[in-house]
Amino acid sequence: MDKLTSMTVFVRVAKTESFSCAAKDLAMSRAMVTKHIMQLEQELGIRLFNRTTRKISLTEIGMCYLERCQQVLQDIDEMEMAMTCLHSQPRGVLKMSAPPVFGITHIAPALAEFLKLYPDLTVDLLLKSNRSDLIEEGLDMGIFLGVIEDSSLIARPLGKTAAVVCGAPSYFARYGKPQTPNDLKTHSCLINWAMSPRNEWHFKSANGEKTVVKVTGRMQANVADPIKTAAVNGLGLIMLPKYIVAKDIAKKKLEIVLENYSNPLLEINAVYPHRKYLSAKVSVFLDFLQNWLRNRGGII
Repeated sequence: MDKLTSMTVFVRVAKTESFSCAAKDLAMSRAMVTKHIMQLEQELGIRLFNRTTRKISLTEIGMCYLERCQQVLQDIDEMEMAMTCLHSQPRGVLKMSAPPVFGITHIAPALAEFLKLYPDLTVDLLLKSNRSDLIEEGLDMGIFLGVIEDSSLIARPLGKTAAVVCGAPSYFARYGKPQTPNDLKTHSCLINWAMSPRNEWHFKSANGEKTVVKVTGRMQANVADPIKTAAVNGLGLIMLPKYIVAKDIAKKKLEIVLENYSNPLLEINAVYPHRKYLSAKVSVFLDFLQNWLRNRGGII
């Protein structure tokens, strides 16, 4: 009997804890399922299942064998997919997520150019401030800001961006400009929940001294646009990545303060689930996105 088929049958029986259910799932007779299991046990010289009249359960060695079988079957699936990907053009649906502002300012323009090159590909773009669970949400990839701590994900760096503190000229006319990070304690600071840790702004002086300031203010939001609008209207100070506020600074709607202090660089990564292969649509888009950003001067 085919060993791979027998392993597939074994995994299904172990998962369903039933010969009958496994037979139904595999469109196979119960007798054939039993035959595959008995053949495996005879070849291995071990008992894989404890059997009673009411239920079956894996033996201790059966549990070990299940883990190995799942890995072997997964490796075969990945090998076949990898071979297919080598000879395929990007097609189907690329499902991805990105932070709202970065998605609008960087990802959307890149996708517009990318889709012109690949007519057989469509994109579902989900803009959200919190990080997506790629597997749970059925996404192929995502754009994440900050450090990636999830070991089940692979990250491809796209760049880093500096955060700046800024406010409107009208705000500074009324309340003055902070000269040191600790001066922020007496100012209204508008807070973006998406930047962790919340309510804490970090600084480093020219001589390397680090300062952490707990800030408060009249408005908080889970995305950048509302607090940026509030800042432009003179309601307080904001600390946001420079690419978000660059246009408002250029138009003199906002002014940077505390320029003698640096803020931690914010990492921007493209991430995808930990696999041994990449589908053509993800691989080609990642290469395209990196080149697209590089040719436009990177991330501000």
